[in-house]
Amino acid sequence: MSWKDIYKNRVTTAEKAVRAIQSGNRVVLGHCTGEPQVVVEAMVDQADRLENVEIVHMVAMGKARYCQPGMEKHFRHNAIFVGGPTRQSVAEGRADYTPCFFNEVPRLFTNGSLPVDVALIQVSPPDNHGYCSLGVSVDYTRAITLHGETVIAEVNEQMPRTYGNSFVHVSHLDYIVETSLPLVELKPPRIGDIEEKIGYNVGELVEDGSTLQLGIGAIPDAVLLFLKDKKNLGIHTEMFSDGVVELVENGVITNSAKTLHPGKAIATFLMGTKKFYDFINNNPFLEMHTVDYTNDPFIIAQNKKMVSINSALQVDLTGQVCADTIGYKQFSGVGGQVDYVRGASRSEGGKSIIALPSTAAKGTVSRIVSHLDEGAGVTTSRNDVHFIVTEYGSADLRGKTLNQRAKALIGIAHPDFREPLEQEFSKRFKVNNLV
Repeated sequence: MSWKDIYKNRVTTAEKAVRAIQSGNRVVLGHCTGEPQVVVEAMVDQADRLENVEIVHMVAMGKARYCQPGMEKHFRHNAIFVGGPTRQSVAEGRADYTPCFFNEVPRLFTNGSLPVDVALIQVSPPDNHGYCSLGVSVDYTRAITLHGETVIAEVNEQMPRTYGNSFVHVSHLDYIVETSLPLVELKPPRIGDIEEKIGYNVGELVEDGSTLQLGIGAIPDAVLLFLKDKKNLGIHTEMFSDGVVELVENGVITNSAKTLHPGKAIATFLMGTKKFYDFINNNPFLEMHTVDYTNDPFIIAQNKKMVSINSALQVDLTGQVCADTIGYKQFSGVGGQVDYVRGASRSEGGKSIIALPSTAAKGTVSRIVSHLDEGAGVTTSRNDVHFIVTEYGSADLRGKTLNQRAKALIGIAHPDFREPLEQEFSKRFKVNNLV
């Protein structure tokens, strides 16, 4: 049977496709902007016939109606990363969180830890050989596609076609639902004065020929503003967005100095605007790979002058970084921060950077703290930490004693909070001043 016949025989409606989901199943959704838009809604519409269905995924970009109050009998969300649509349900105990480094997520679905009964994914239309592209979400989505007992695929005419390890044959798709919907867009963040100052300080640490890992948000985008005079930068990251495009078009990011995949930008998922999705569509500049490759610290470290740029919620005076909890509240997830901190640390000439504003809550709370809040989790340990950057400068903690670290971190804290931090320093280290 030709691939065209296979495809034709498996095309159905979303309502019929999700009939394959049964009570007690574990259903895993494609990640982030790769989350299917129609079949997830169709599944929730059939909640009355379902009980105890576990919904597993990382960042949710849809409505997440399965997390709403009243759905507890039908659906239980297991978050590997907590996002806006799912945060309240986790906080209220109607959903739960599984800690995991991003690079290890595919293994959960392939080694028996979290067997996949049903995978809900979104792909591009097939090419002339019957291969669809996973487009903006390869990460763990490829693993659930290849290892799910049942795969329900939304074939979206508007999904960008990306290269690399992003292709799946139509024979892997048990149910095909055809759509033509714009992808969920991530609008560029507002960059304020504080973010600009942080971006400048981070930019000062980036050398020509560096390979970058970037996250999402105002700080990573602000960093890009201060890289315009750099030369031959490269990209090896879990994700990037619109801010990279201008640096590519202006010849700043060329990937020519990379020691691994020279000439190619490497990523595992993508988020951005329609303009960004058009840029990545059929663009050989970009290669998408699974997250157990892109985020493997030993792979990352093969890039010389690897620079990882991540953020945090708090950093204590010993260098412990909390990036995913606010006290006992699970705010987000570990994601790929530790993967890249460790990869950059092992890289020849590499640097790992944690960049954050010095305060929170409109300047009323210091993010540089004497100790993490009660219940807070340690995302990056003090043994892994390298550079901490705020709008007041950068602190290189590698090879520094606890005493030296505390002094350096107080030096980049907001001036309004330095005196109480100095008092805590004196108590801890039994000294009267920082000199």
